[in-house]
Amino acid sequence: MTTALLEDVTRDEVWPGAVIDCDVHANVPSLEALFPYMSPHWIAWCTERGWHGPVGGVALAYPPGSDRSCRPEWRPADRPPASELGLLQQHVLDPWRVERAILTCYYAVDSLRHPDWAAALARAVNDWLVAEWLDRDPRLAGSVVIPARDPAAMIEEIHRVGDHPGFVQVLLPVRHAALWGQRQFHPVFDAMAEHGLVAGLHFGGTSTDAPSSTGYSSSYVEEYAAEWQSFTAQVTSLVSEGVFQACPRLRVSVLEGGFAWLPVWGWRMDKEWKGLRREVPWLDRRPLEIIREHMRFSVAPADLGTREQAATVLEWLGSEDVLMFATDYPHGYDDDITDLLAAAPPSMRPRIMAETARDWYRL
Repeated sequence: MTTALLEDVTRDEVWPGAVIDCDVHANVPSLEALFPYMSPHWIAWCTERGWHGPVGGVALAYPPGSDRSCRPEWRPADRPPASELGLLQQHVLDPWRVERAILTCYYAVDSLRHPDWAAALARAVNDWLVAEWLDRDPRLAGSVVIPARDPAAMIEEIHRVGDHPGFVQVLLPVRHAALWGQRQFHPVFDAMAEHGLVAGLHFGGTSTDAPSSTGYSSSYVEEYAAEWQSFTAQVTSLVSEGVFQACPRLRVSVLEGGFAWLPVWGWRMDKEWKGLRREVPWLDRRPLEIIREHMRFSVAPADLGTREQAATVLEWLGSEDVLMFATDYPHGYDDDITDLLAAAPPSMRPRIMAETARDWYRL
């Protein structure tokens, strides 16, 4: 968001109260950075093949040199963006006086089809996150990286690190080989709930299918404008497949996916549920009511429009507890948190900036 840079304003001029950032990125600087956290077997597996790390998802959707990938002010000259704790501290944590920040690290582990290799890489990323980030700054909480093609391996990794006090979330890439609501994943959500972890549905992922419902796009702008389809498809799946009835303790955060589409989706889903609920007898109330109880949304990107339009969207959400502040560091957007706060009722502003995330992540 534009104000995430705090250009020509102080933090207190933007917001004087507590701040919790629910989506900041930690990027693996190189495959070699993970070698201290991998067994000799898997180090040899990588080096003998001349493999330099996975490619997929975010790496393909965000041109590395674009402002969308990293704001110019946050782009270091000698290393990848958001790849070092000191950069995050300098750019976001210290100037914003952030109380807590939730790390997300998408490393395209799901692009690997070898199940053991993917599991080993996910373990290495999680151990790297603990050692290089979580253990070095108490303001940080983390998201567990999982081998997303293998439910059994996902559950094993959640159990391995799920009780670490630094982890509060499990990262689910929104582009996936299947819809997350399908029943083979219900035990995965049970494992998250057992450890008190939030499911973080986040932009990214590697799928064999096209990113839109009718094929591949010709340009980045086309892909970005259509990306909400991936989020609405996954949200619809989670609700209609009865995930929250099967796992009533589950909490889901929708990150880097916007939120302005939510009221329109809710109205359509509620309408279809009224006419076709015999197909989903486990849904005992309107889908949008389920969303308000079990899901929260980050505000970056916000797709605000004018302040008047933003105020209308906030009213349509029907709850002051749905949105959570995020800079989405280091990505660049044109949205402005000051416009969102101006459009929000005064009672909603502390909820957006800190209190909803504090309650949701049990910080």
